[in-house]
Amino acid sequence: MSISTHVLDVARGRPAGGIAVTLSRRQADGPWSVVGRAVTDSDGRIKELSSVPLEAGEYRLDFAAGEYFKASGTHAFYPEVSVVFAAARGDTHLHVPLLLSPFGYSTYKGQ
Repeated sequence: MSISTHVLDVARGRPAGGIAVTLSRRQADGPWSVVGRAVTDSDGRIKELSSVPLEAGEYRLDFAAGEYFKASGTHAFYPEVSVVFAAARGDTHLHVPLLLSPFGYSTYKGQ
């Protein structure tokens, strides 16, 4: 299975390039382990967050939103956005978009 993301800056109406994203997987005994790191491209996309095949389980995407807004001189309420989701057995690809503004965010299961 693979995981991708797309971050859109809805306050500015454009893709959010340059956001650091970390992908972690919850281990059977509870703690998280990092399985991938990447930075969104100029179109706000990361096509693949892990270089190894992923299995069903719980995953977390951590987006460095505060650093992104700080670089443009904008104060942001959320310094980091964490999205936890479950990958089911049989999933071959998951796309998790993030709609971001300095004072809010939304996410959904994409295609």
